[in-house]
Amino acid sequence: MNTRLRNNLWKFKGAKKVTKFDHFVLLVLTLAGILSVINLGEWWFREYHIANLFLFVLLSMFFWYGIIRIVLIWINYLRLKNPPVVPEPEEGLSVAVFTTSAPGEPISMFENTFKALQNLNYPHTTYLLDSTEDPAFKELAEKYDIVWLDLANLPGAKAGKVNEALRRTKEEFILILDPDHIVFPNFLDQTLGFFKNSNIGFVQVSQGYYNMYRSFTAKGAAEQTYTFYGPTQMGLYGYGGAVAIGANCTFRRKALESIGGHAQGLAEDLQTSIRIHSKGWESVYNPVIVSRGLVPEDFASFCKQQLKWARGVFELLFDEMPYVLKDLSFWQKVSYLSIGTYYLFGTITAFFIVVPLLYFFTKIIPGKMDFTEFISRGGIIMMIAILIYMYAQKFLCDRKTERGFHWRGMILKYSCWPVFFYAFILTLQKKSIPYIPTSKTAVKGFMNPFVKPLIIYCFIFLFALIGVYLERRYFTPESELLFTAQKTWGMIGFSFLAFIQSIGGILAAYEAVHLKAEDAWSRIKIRENKKIEVE
Repeated sequence: MNTRLRNNLWKFKGAKKVTKFDHFVLLVLTLAGILSVINLGEWWFREYHIANLFLFVLLSMFFWYGIIRIVLIWINYLRLKNPPVVPEPEEGLSVAVFTTSAPGEPISMFENTFKALQNLNYPHTTYLLDSTEDPAFKELAEKYDIVWLDLANLPGAKAGKVNEALRRTKEEFILILDPDHIVFPNFLDQTLGFFKNSNIGFVQVSQGYYNMYRSFTAKGAAEQTYTFYGPTQMGLYGYGGAVAIGANCTFRRKALESIGGHAQGLAEDLQTSIRIHSKGWESVYNPVIVSRGLVPEDFASFCKQQLKWARGVFELLFDEMPYVLKDLSFWQKVSYLSIGTYYLFGTITAFFIVVPLLYFFTKIIPGKMDFTEFISRGGIIMMIAILIYMYAQKFLCDRKTERGFHWRGMILKYSCWPVFFYAFILTLQKKSIPYIPTSKTAVKGFMNPFVKPLIIYCFIFLFALIGVYLERRYFTPESELLFTAQKTWGMIGFSFLAFIQSIGGILAAYEAVHLKAEDAWSRIKIRENKKIEVE
């Protein structure tokens, strides 16, 4: 993955056009994958594999939930779709751009944001939805002919400001843009034309980033988004369910008004998206990069962002979806349920961490399965999954920057299992967390509440490993060693994978100790000829 800050990042990029041959290849691979899943399932559910019924049921639920998610991803790819053409926008449309400022956000970042918005090709009015109570933001907005709205002390965080701005404005189309994003001049040219279809409620484009070079965490955070903004959203679009994201989404005012305004909550973008779809509006996903923004640069900031998102998505899953699913198409139901249950990864991972430890300390095991046979059957699924994953990378929005194995993103995802699990517990307890904007620069420091569970697990693993060695070396009869060798080594193998992933998360957190403070946007220069360059 090429993550250097370079001029090429500021060129217009788009996903490759999908061909019939691509669909055929993905269909063949998907059918092979489904057959391999059936093969594993036939073996898995044999009665003699059950050792502890309760634990086996839990193990099967969690394991096969993960397998089903993989299969759904494959099926989603079968409907990969680009817009056939990007229609030219009609002249004279009334367009607003809403961007926000919140206490603690660096005002220096807004200079580039405002300059870039001035350079948009299509006529528009930009509004700064300001809650900082800092007069410097008003002065900067007026310098760039941006309408400043004082929206301090409003409830509902970002969405509350958006809804108040909707009441004070009249434009027919509204682009909601995060303040860290620097737009390309042709941004609106890539969205407004789709609204010629009166059924379109919103048009979403990809999100690109430019500070990936800053740290391991920044690279990993960006890697986690590449596939989603490429083939995943393209597949959702093919099934009629492309979702709105918190930034880079252009809405039709009537669509927002039909749901009573922008939804408020920690997952406000997803909540707005599902409500708009439930009212019968259609959506478009155009897989192009027409702006670049920031990802979290340190582990603690990344985890805070993930906690906010996970808590918000769980809230949506339990409080919103039961009431709106009936108004969605079948695949929209499947898609939103899949997105809504994504953060159960934390709870599932917690279970898979406990199972080997339970065996080490109590000898209780959920199933009596031949480990080598599991590897041979499951390995086929893994190989096909990797083939589909690599083939789908043909449809990344910026293949030169984004293609790769994305191992940093996988380490960060695993390292956040305590965050996701904590969000699930907070949801069950109906406890809320505040909406806090993600830090735009690196925050120094190593020890934080998010890295502590990873450190604790590493010590528990090492303690258990030493205990297993001593027990088998000095206290286990020779006749039993051979009989239990496969189970023991299998459990050690699973635990070791968790240990390595935890070490990766710890190292990512430790990196923040040495990160130098740097405003990534200070190296980006927006010229009078509308070019964006790296200085």
